[in-house]
Amino acid sequence: MSVKCIGYSDRLSVRPGDTICFHISNETNQNVSARLTRSISADPNPAGMGIVETNCDALFPPQDFNIGKQEFFPGSFARTASALRQHITDHISLSVTVMPTHLTGADQTILSIGMLWLGIDAKGQFNLRYGKDSIASQHPLHIGKWHKITAEIKISGQMHLAIDSANAPDPESIFGEFDWPADTISLNDVLTIAARLQPSDRADQHPHHHFNGRIEHPSIIIDDDIFAEWNLADNMTSLKVPSISANDDQTLILVNAPTRGVCGSLWDASEFSWKHCPEHYAAIHFHDDDIYDFNWQGSFSFAIPKDMASGIYVMRIRADGYEDAMPFFVCAPKAKPTAKLCVLVSTFTYAIYGNHARPDFHDGWLKRIADWGAYPHNPAKHREYGLSTYNNHPDGCGICHASHKRPLFNLRPGYITFGDAECSGLRHFQADSHLISWLHKNNIDYDIITDDELDREGLAAIAGYAAVATGTHPEYHTQHMLNALMQYRDQGGNLLYLGGNGFYWKIVRHQDDPDLLEIRRAEDGLRAWASKPGEYYHSFDGSYGGLWRRNGRPPQQLVGIGFTAQGVFDGHPYKRTCFDADFDWLFDGLESDNIGDFGFSGNGAAGFELDRVDPSLEDSHNITVLAQSFANEFMLVPEEHLTHLTNLSGGSENDAKRADMIYFKTAAGGQVFSTGSITFCGSLPWNDFDNDVSRLLFNVVKRFTE
Repeated sequence: MSVKCIGYSDRLSVRPGDTICFHISNETNQNVSARLTRSISADPNPAGMGIVETNCDALFPPQDFNIGKQEFFPGSFARTASALRQHITDHISLSVTVMPTHLTGADQTILSIGMLWLGIDAKGQFNLRYGKDSIASQHPLHIGKWHKITAEIKISGQMHLAIDSANAPDPESIFGEFDWPADTISLNDVLTIAARLQPSDRADQHPHHHFNGRIEHPSIIIDDDIFAEWNLADNMTSLKVPSISANDDQTLILVNAPTRGVCGSLWDASEFSWKHCPEHYAAIHFHDDDIYDFNWQGSFSFAIPKDMASGIYVMRIRADGYEDAMPFFVCAPKAKPTAKLCVLVSTFTYAIYGNHARPDFHDGWLKRIADWGAYPHNPAKHREYGLSTYNNHPDGCGICHASHKRPLFNLRPGYITFGDAECSGLRHFQADSHLISWLHKNNIDYDIITDDELDREGLAAIAGYAAVATGTHPEYHTQHMLNALMQYRDQGGNLLYLGGNGFYWKIVRHQDDPDLLEIRRAEDGLRAWASKPGEYYHSFDGSYGGLWRRNGRPPQQLVGIGFTAQGVFDGHPYKRTCFDADFDWLFDGLESDNIGDFGFSGNGAAGFELDRVDPSLEDSHNITVLAQSFANEFMLVPEEHLTHLTNLSGGSENDAKRADMIYFKTAAGGQVFSTGSITFCGSLPWNDFDNDVSRLLFNVVKRFTE
């Protein structure tokens, strides 16, 4: 069931002078009212602040808009840029190699043009149709196996379907007839691959009957001459595939970002990078649930005033009692900081997790959601809106693309990630608001910069700040981002890493659509799914994917610590380990050596995902371990394991399962403070922000921004 009133913005971050557009679908018969607020707290837990937002009517006067329902159409496919036109005087042949990966109980299109359709029928058999006439294979297809298919239509009325399957002893050949023989057949239609469009005389040419699987080397032969042919390994980093003849009308446009850089029928494990052997990667993998950009029409826009303060804002919409809330992030004017402290908002991580349908979701969560007035919708209940890279396609393959250009349920104030947790149960945007609310409580000025600005602008995006602080979980980064942060630190900038499991996975942006992100979960790491052998290299740029650690850039190089252990959403206190008088400033005002045995995230400051020092990965920093927290009940991350008895730390497993809170200085005088825990910021609002974790962070921010 669709959500009655919902939307998204064309961008997540803006600067003064920019314009942001909101794309809304409204299924009610009432106008949509819109109002702007500034977000202070996105935690709905009534035991804390609750959701706190301030009025911004002076910036955006509340307005009503006449907005109707907008449709969206999941499923990736390819279509030619223009209709293909040709007279056929004898016959037309289609040739293609396919590997089906999922049967749906409905038709699935392989190739379609005009009245000619080649695909899989509801029974799971290959089928050739011309108009209302069809012939089908006698043997069921084999999921996960390659099949070479040739289909032919003769104008005299004959049909022929030939199938050569990789695991079948003999090719299959089927003949039939159709009732519409003619002197000629004229093509004048768009060719589609992996979906079928409505007939060209209809205005709503929506795709349907999507294919699940891999398609390779489609071609069309007309009267014994090659009319159109595609090498699907060509132009790999693009969302367009040229025809071999370079006919612009025949260029394939890839819709809803199917997966490229996947192993084709020729792959034999002799090469693992598509750049080195593209003929082994001449397939594209299509899925009927691919959707990353809804392509809704813009409903209204907002020009960011020149004097609008940097911060987190929410455009709230309402129609006939249905509501939605779309956060966006306002950065300071370029190269003109308005504060000493910059908060780096992990918008790429938000998008990568966008619409994560958790396997532990159940309807029992709904009571807490209702009681707290939390965000009511969950992607587990609305899978049709497209899921996250922490979910799988229907055929079992991991989802490896992400974008914010669609409604993201878990990027909403009040969204609860862990509905059974004995705490607020928040992650990402909502958990990061614990830091934002703490800054407001302590009257600490700050600017916002997001992953987008850091990637596009590099060091220039943060160079003017005395200190840069992350949120709770800055997990996904491009190479440009890591370079910028390293340059900032090594040129004397102060860095506060206030989370856990950060700087972990490598991602890349698409050259045609920079809002489209790609992740390959290669070889190692704590993974929701694993990339298949031979598919560890990104299709967007050809670079090796996976952990930054496996790419020679472990988090320890940047922030001194890296991911070591994960457990359930529980936290523990730190134990102070440093009593050097040089660090008394950091512990000033703390009442105990046990720090953070409380919190709205896991009920403790060191929890869920923990980071530690590892000299084997980085030993050039003169690191001081300030405090530690051990979690014997947690699990060591896979990349740390060697055997059932040994791990890469060289010590006991229990000793390696810990959070290290650390400090070090760079040669240029830059300072780094790292907490080693994803739940650290969840302790800040405890007891109305009057607690030891709050005091400790205040001491660090004060020192780093002096």
